[in-house]
Amino acid sequence: MKNLIALAFVGFSAFSMAAMADSANTPAVQQYNYSTHLDIAKVISISAIPDVCEVVPATMTYDDHQGVRHTIGYQVMGTGCDHS
Repeated sequence: MKNLIALAFVGFSAFSMAAMADSANTPAVQQYNYSTHLDIAKVISISAIPDVCEVVPATMTYDDHQGVRHTIGYQVMGTGCDHS
């Protein structure tokens, strides 16, 4: 029984450390405004835009020309508006 408890503790510890390492590699989200300087060398990902007719938040993750990863938050119009 002690071995089972020890094994569970080791597994939980490894899982926690992996989650912490992943969150350490995720950059903090910077909010975009018109004075924000963007140095985009490569876009890594852009969040999906919902199918609604209103302004919604979106994020873009990119690498700058020095290889530093950034995530920026911004507002965008949803894709659900009828333009007919």
